[in-house]
Amino acid sequence: MIYATNGAKCYIGGVIADPGADVTETTFASQSWTEIKEVESLGTFGDSASEITFESLNQNRTKRLKGTRNAGAMDLICGLDYADAGQLALIAAEKTIHDYAFRIVFNDAPAGGTPSERMFIAKVASASEALDAANAVLKLNASLWINSNIVRVAAAAA
Repeated sequence: MIYATNGAKCYIGGVIADPGADVTETTFASQSWTEIKEVESLGTFGDSASEITFESLNQNRTKRLKGTRNAGAMDLICGLDYADAGQLALIAAEKTIHDYAFRIVFNDAPAGGTPSERMFIAKVASASEALDAANAVLKLNASLWINSNIVRVAAAAA
């Protein structure tokens, strides 16, 4: 079954230390979440491997191996809301060197159940205002440098 992205929500938590290993759902259990409102686009995220190559002389062939994993940078686009606590937290996080907890909640809950979620640790690399053309909404664009694996929590029935 497929689902629309509309209804998805993005949350920022507090400062969180990199545990030095893959994070799990329990890593985020003590977080207090603040919704980042007026989100227009969540961008993309997910692991990809760095390429390691080796030129084999006797096979006359380049061998490819998987290197370190990179969960990418997630680019949020929001309608700028000066009073939104989530956007203010995002802007404040950009001014620090720390990693923060993030949570995405999808709009895919079964009747009476709970929706699927994604959680990760990231640095807020940028928080810039975009003032486009006439007849456009002021935007807050933020880039999140993901520094952990993405924890996937499946939707659950009631």
